[in-house]
Amino acid sequence: MHKRILIALLALIPCCHAAADVDPNFYIFLCFGQSNMEGAARPEAQDLASPGPRFLLMPAVDDPQRGRKMGEWCEATPPLCRPNTGLTPADWFGRTLVTSLPENIKIGVIHVAIGGIDIKGFLPDSIPTYLTKAPNWMKGMLEAYDNNPYQRLVDLAKKAQKDGVIKGVLMHQGETNTGDPKWAGMVQRVYDNLLGDLQLKPEEVNLYVGNIVQANGRGVCIGCKKQIDELPQTIHTCQVISSDDCTNAPDRLHFDAAGYRELGCRYGEAVARFLGYEPRRPHIDMPKAIEVPEDAFIAETTVPGNEFPKVDKERRAYFRIQAPQARKVIVDVCNKKYDMQPDGKGGFMAVTDPLPVGFHYYFMEVDGIRFIDPSTETFFGCNREAGGIEIPEGQEGDYYRPQQGVPAGQVRSIYYYSNAQKTWRHAMVYTPAEYEKGKKKYPVLYLQHGMGEDETGWSKQGHMQHIMDNAIASGKAVPMIVVMESGDIKAPFGGGSNQQGRSQYGNSFYPVLLNDLIPYIDSNFRTKADRENRAMAGLSWGGHQTFDVVLTNLDKFAWMGTFSGAIFALDVKTAYNGVFANADEFNKKIHYFYMNWGSDDFIKNGETVQQLRALGVKVDAEESAGTAHEWLTWRRGLNAFIPHLFKK
Repeated sequence: MHKRILIALLALIPCCHAAADVDPNFYIFLCFGQSNMEGAARPEAQDLASPGPRFLLMPAVDDPQRGRKMGEWCEATPPLCRPNTGLTPADWFGRTLVTSLPENIKIGVIHVAIGGIDIKGFLPDSIPTYLTKAPNWMKGMLEAYDNNPYQRLVDLAKKAQKDGVIKGVLMHQGETNTGDPKWAGMVQRVYDNLLGDLQLKPEEVNLYVGNIVQANGRGVCIGCKKQIDELPQTIHTCQVISSDDCTNAPDRLHFDAAGYRELGCRYGEAVARFLGYEPRRPHIDMPKAIEVPEDAFIAETTVPGNEFPKVDKERRAYFRIQAPQARKVIVDVCNKKYDMQPDGKGGFMAVTDPLPVGFHYYFMEVDGIRFIDPSTETFFGCNREAGGIEIPEGQEGDYYRPQQGVPAGQVRSIYYYSNAQKTWRHAMVYTPAEYEKGKKKYPVLYLQHGMGEDETGWSKQGHMQHIMDNAIASGKAVPMIVVMESGDIKAPFGGGSNQQGRSQYGNSFYPVLLNDLIPYIDSNFRTKADRENRAMAGLSWGGHQTFDVVLTNLDKFAWMGTFSGAIFALDVKTAYNGVFANADEFNKKIHYFYMNWGSDDFIKNGETVQQLRALGVKVDAEESAGTAHEWLTWRRGLNAFIPHLFKK
């Protein structure tokens, strides 16, 4: 008899040893549901930082990229559900409990969720039928759980019970079952099955159910809210976690990252209270709101219907974009980058330092991808389409703005055939307001843009047509035609010589201009087709082209100008076959020669002007105060240049 008792006692020893391995201070929670429990928002930096060894995950699937194996505890950082899923309420649920509960208590989660799954997908007796009706896009997710997500949850929960104590069940499901009168009963069956299979007591293991995206009453599944709110009438141990004011993604179906954080904290607070602890929230980096002053106005370059970009009286620009999935957003204004701050609702904002008056190109970047702000007009610059913003001058800028009572000319888009290149080409042509009213002939200015811009630059960024209209209407300039072409410098500089007269960049345009474009303009517009009535000017590399063309074709041009002209290392005594060496002859042929640049310009022609004047060459020159290599410099240059054209 004593021998039998001894054997019985020895048989009990392994069981007692296993029971001793269960940590009563390791609280485990089962998480299941559909896409909002799966996680639809991209984690941000604060979400990816590990909360430490007190918050653990037992993965429900393998994740080789992160070194995770199904059924083996690891630190709980996103994604908790499966590889390539996002931030979930469970992330900040665990962080809230770690903050609220004593340090000797650990938190563990087991997470099984499938986007779009019906509640039947968690009922053992319904799963076989459900699998036959599941949409194709869901089948891969079901297969990740061996086509039985409920069983995967139970199997892992049983394994976890060897390490700790299950303290609650978290659910976020219902959107797929919106309006289903049987939904509450099916949820109860799932909950009862879990309690039975895991031998849990309902009074010790509550069901915590999060509510759906509300989006201020415009949530896609807003009809589900009522049935979730009423679930405690069916399950007396159920607590509903409010989603009031939780921010959402633009689809109005999923929460954004800030919304998941808030909802997760609310799950955690409910559990902490049930466990008898005072809830305390973990630190959450809240976006610092950018205040837009009342005096800020919508920039003139903003696409109508948008509130941003804006500019204030201090000349600071305000930008906003909606990018709920983005981690890092930047606005790049004139090569100065500003980090855009998240507003917690999927939007990002930035404010710049005070900007110089005038026009500025800018771009945005989302997670390293450069693009054009969809809220702004586009302009060709920087070798591509670009965003742009105008920082307005005061009344001194009226010369490039349309004015009441000033007759407006036209800017025409034309196509002409180039025999030199055997292709069709595009140009813009300005005609003065009076052009349509008579048979008068007009002199022509060929006006070139700079490197990486195109034939639309002078009319879009430069407001050439308004400068011309105002100067002609005031009598400062004679009526003239202005022709603008791409000049074959829309692409970046590709190397080669840039020496004046031996240029390789853009020199393919020279025969086109001389042999195709000028003849086309003279044939299709009423022009005075001789050198005395033909001028050429250009900004930056367009100024370089002006030197190359005019100084080697003095039989075709009698007027020339450059604005921040790319004139480098010019030997004024020998360049262009010594055209400047005989100053008297040059001054007779070129009736007016003008150069300007900005005081802050990286291209300045002051030394070249001094050398030319030392030879006796007549050249007018001006430095634009307070401007750099930019359109305001070039607008000022054009405005100063045209009053001298075609007058003797």
